[in-house]
Amino acid sequence: MRSLAGLSSPERPADARALATGLIVAALAATFVALLLPVQLFGQNTSVAAAAAGWEDDGGGTVRTPYGPLTPLDRDFVRKVRLAGLWELPAGRQARERGTRKAVRTAGDHLVAGHTELDRRSVQAARDLGMALPDEPTAQQQGWLGQLDAAHGQEFDRRFAQLLRRAHGKVFGLVALVRAQSRNTVVRRLATRTNAVVLDHITVLEGTGLVDFGNLAAARPRQPYVSPNTRPHPHLTLLSTSHHSPRSEVIA
Repeated sequence: MRSLAGLSSPERPADARALATGLIVAALAATFVALLLPVQLFGQNTSVAAAAAGWEDDGGGTVRTPYGPLTPLDRDFVRKVRLAGLWELPAGRQARERGTRKAVRTAGDHLVAGHTELDRRSVQAARDLGMALPDEPTAQQQGWLGQLDAAHGQEFDRRFAQLLRRAHGKVFGLVALVRAQSRNTVVRRLATRTNAVVLDHITVLEGTGLVDFGNLAAARPRQPYVSPNTRPHPHLTLLSTSHHSPRSEVIA
């Protein structure tokens, strides 16, 4: 018994040291994971929010301006405000003229007033920031206008309410993201006003009683008609702005 005890006793301290070392390594690893996980989750949440808002990176990096840094997100927002007006203004005019319900014609009035103001503001913001803006709607937006052109009577009312409500709901998330994150005073002012206008438009569109919320939440937008003619829609009033400010400087 003594010889067996004597043989095993030298191994015990070594086993204890190995166990202690393992526990320390495990504790350090757990600490590292605990510190790293919030950073990873924050980054993922930011990416998810950006993806949900549907913004596009133009690859131009962050630019220094007298009004604060101008990020790709900021620029995409200003462009999207402009693009919204390029198709929602003519859509609003159609609703005023062709709507069979008073509520639809009222919604058209709000769209025309709101996007006339936002178009002016986005053009001025682009001039201040030295960036170019589109002067015609996207092919998808022209397709939506084509859908409205092809609809008549009550079908026009329903299609107008659904298309415009879906579009405003989508941009609402982008406005919130930009207003929360932008460090550029010009962009924040535009986002603040855009938020109010978009919320007003969502309210009057829902007030038509024609918004299908089930379809709005669950269904993907129907593939719009895309005209083979790439010229701007005949209802559009175009304004090109390609002013570039020499004060802008890429910093990232």
